[in-house]
Amino acid sequence: MPVIEQTRPTVGPTLAAGVVTGLADSVKGPVFLPGDPGYAEEAEGFDRSVVHHPAVIVGAAGADDVMAAVRFARDHGLGVAVQATGHGVGPPADGALLISTRRMDGHRVDPERRTVRLEAGVLWREVIQSAARHGLAPLNGSAPFVGAVSYTLGGGIGVLSRRYGYAADHVRSIEVVTADGELRTASEAENTDLFWALRGGKGNFGVVTSLEVELVEVSRIYGGGLFFPAESIRDVLHFYRTWVTEVPDELSSSFLMMPWPEVPEVPRELRGRFAMHLRLSYLGSPRDGARLVRPLREIATPLLDTVTDLPYTEVGTIHNDPPTPGSYHIDNFQLTHLDHDAVEAILALVGPGSDSAVGIEIRHLGGALARPPRLPSAVARTAGQFQLYSAGVLGIGADEAVHAGHDRVVQTLAPWNSGMRTLNFMAGVAHTGPEDVRQAFTPQAYERLVAVKTARDPGNMFRFNHNIPPAAGGGR
Repeated sequence: MPVIEQTRPTVGPTLAAGVVTGLADSVKGPVFLPGDPGYAEEAEGFDRSVVHHPAVIVGAAGADDVMAAVRFARDHGLGVAVQATGHGVGPPADGALLISTRRMDGHRVDPERRTVRLEAGVLWREVIQSAARHGLAPLNGSAPFVGAVSYTLGGGIGVLSRRYGYAADHVRSIEVVTADGELRTASEAENTDLFWALRGGKGNFGVVTSLEVELVEVSRIYGGGLFFPAESIRDVLHFYRTWVTEVPDELSSSFLMMPWPEVPEVPRELRGRFAMHLRLSYLGSPRDGARLVRPLREIATPLLDTVTDLPYTEVGTIHNDPPTPGSYHIDNFQLTHLDHDAVEAILALVGPGSDSAVGIEIRHLGGALARPPRLPSAVARTAGQFQLYSAGVLGIGADEAVHAGHDRVVQTLAPWNSGMRTLNFMAGVAHTGPEDVRQAFTPQAYERLVAVKTARDPGNMFRFNHNIPPAAGGGR
């Protein structure tokens, strides 16, 4: 498979110095042009497989800055891109106006109402700490260093989701700047089309400046990881695939397999070994959690067992996702089920001795993720029982092997592929185009999303994202 090339516009927009000065005078945050000090750093995101070359960057300090930026883009024929951390990056924002929301990092917990107001650039780790002071928790993802708003708008699957559903299910209201540059509130009572579409459709309909979301009464969790050696992985996985069908909604799990490097950051027991990391989290008493996990501990002896009673502020230690930015090739799809043949296929792809350049993580779904929420949204409820996420590192001399590895994953696991993707697991240089995005929704939901897009953004101003194009004739 050939290396994927990022396309660049042949002619970029030219912005007169006076025009840009006018923009800078209208906002509180900084404005960057190509070549300015800080421009490259402001454009850079977590996933560096995509490099943005915007015509201008606005480091928004608040909703007023976002309104001014969108109006400027409207008046000068620019597309608008938005970036907080760049974990879920889409196409390169070449020739666009890029709104960087990292300075909009405020949040406010209301313990009586059990809600939190999130500004566009706040990270989950800040929210987790604040909510914990009141015995509450947000429905964050596995990595606390990810932006809370974009994660939530994409659906949001985390360690509490089998019990409480998608993060998007718990949004009460949204403040969003639409293509006309106006700030609107979307909720169950007003702008209901936007409220439905933004919860699942992400940034296709405007720039979200804040969310109000519900918190849940969780202060502790029984969780951590069981790390099994190469020789035990086959037995563990075959046991796991049956065990997981009988666990309560309060228990979430996932696994990955990999050769662990010999570096100080890796626990001594794992250095230089191939091991499987089985991640577990249980909402209940440590005694009940230990009872549920005991069969896994008995099927084989772990190299390392970190499953214990944790304060929720340490939830990020369960997955221990690496916080280091890099360049990645990513794919994802949902599996209908996990049977004997599926486990054997996964072992052949990425198990001990496979020498794969691609890693696979598989998360157990079901529970509240499969049930209709109180407030319908664009997020798809499917029969897929597991979420597969595959990733390989680019730029280290193995790009062809990474591309070939992803092709093998798709081909080998085709019999179990439900045909559905998950928007929050789509990022980077591959599988983020409109046809891939379509696979994250039911046909009925996608048709409705196109209708909302056509009504709210007919010119597709917000297209540098997981794009849902307007209907033909509605814009670009």
